[in-house]
Amino acid sequence: MDNYIWVTAQKEMVHNYPDAPDEVDYLRNIHRHIFHFKVYIEVFHDNRDIEFIMFKHDVEEWLEYIKQKLMKKSCEMMSDYLYKKVNEKYPDRKMMISVSEDNENGSFKTYDGKPLTE
Repeated sequence: MDNYIWVTAQKEMVHNYPDAPDEVDYLRNIHRHIFHFKVYIEVFHDNRDIEFIMFKHDVEEWLEYIKQKLMKKSCEMMSDYLYKKVNEKYPDRKMMISVSEDNENGSFKTYDGKPLTE
């Protein structure tokens, strides 16, 4: 049986998609979203293996970096960055990460606990 905990966070951010197709060329411009994040992480026992609130604080700290530095990244790229940071602190754990724009459209990725290769 796999056991997971999860936390959510949201962050107002601006981003753009410089290579957007002509049909959605307005995405080339910087625009605002409320990005919603949900991070599931594997735990190995049932008594606060990872404490929810502390984990949420970590995720929120890493999201601040995303806000400041990753303006041209997709939801999938933000998910990968977040996974890398979580995996550094909590290695060898399976994860699932959802990232959405305005809780409307987004990505969902599963990770096997191994470091991502570039």
